[in-house]
Amino acid sequence: MNESRHESSTPQSAGQVGAPAGGTAAGPPPVPPVPEPVPASAEVRAAERDAAASGRLVSIALVIGGIISLQFGASVAVLLFPRAGALGVVTLRLVVAALVLMIACRPKVRGYSRGDWATIVAFGVALVGMNSLFYEAIDRIPLGAAVTLEFMGPLILSVVTSRRALSLVWAALALGGVALLGREGFDGLDPLGAGLALSAGALWAAYILLSSRTGQRFPQADGLALAMSLAALLSLPLGITSAGTALLDPVTIGLGAAVALLSSVTPYTLELLALRKLPASGFAVMMSLEPAAGALAGFLVLHQSLGWAEVVAIGLVVLASVGAVRSTSGAGSG
Repeated sequence: MNESRHESSTPQSAGQVGAPAGGTAAGPPPVPPVPEPVPASAEVRAAERDAAASGRLVSIALVIGGIISLQFGASVAVLLFPRAGALGVVTLRLVVAALVLMIACRPKVRGYSRGDWATIVAFGVALVGMNSLFYEAIDRIPLGAAVTLEFMGPLILSVVTSRRALSLVWAALALGGVALLGREGFDGLDPLGAGLALSAGALWAAYILLSSRTGQRFPQADGLALAMSLAALLSLPLGITSAGTALLDPVTIGLGAAVALLSSVTPYTLELLALRKLPASGFAVMMSLEPAAGALAGFLVLHQSLGWAEVVAIGLVVLASVGAVRSTSGAGSG
């Protein structure tokens, strides 16, 4: 009996050992060997570097487009000041921008954490505060001086957040150019106007950080739409108190809509998308292009002439921005 069981079991064992790779009912298939990882070829690595560089260039183009749109919108806002006042213009900007973004994005309001909503609240407060303080500042001091003082916020942010010593050079160059651009406006500044511009600069730095965080927590421009809606609600009491029934004038509404599209919807959306690829330090120094774009918009829309000092200043801030972008690109590729 024992011999018979032994003989009958032997073919079964042999069948298990010699089973085909597909496996049989007699037993499981053998485990295939794990292939060795193949290192990326030089062509693949080059393609990845090119794709990363292309993404950075797109982000840079988005930032520049946002800057130009914002400054031309500011020029239109200056034309609107006599009709609705500073706070009235801010309210028109934010309300129209919120409506456009909510219709375009249709953001969902469920499925977000408390941290996500805290980011939206902080972003909305920064939006309404930054715009209100800056418009109140340029109602008291010259535009060049106001932009110069406001730019101190992003400039300090650039120095604090950057890990490269070379960024200090680009920041100093940008500061020199911006100061030169606004030098004629520093004589006899109204202290309240200067303080408002500096406060707007602090909120501008906060806006940069919060825009980056919002872009990481919310898809597309959904977070911006929600934050803009909150900012619009916060600005309504201020705008109604300041401008009253002027906000209902059709011409005022039309100009306000143009300001909203140029100064809020377009630049904020482009910047939010750009901050998904660009570091906050490089983005902050690129904001040094704001005075240059403002001077160009003022020349074309408001017929404000440019002197030699302004031309030199524009060259300095452009050079600083290009240097900062190249520095951050080099750091990212290394």
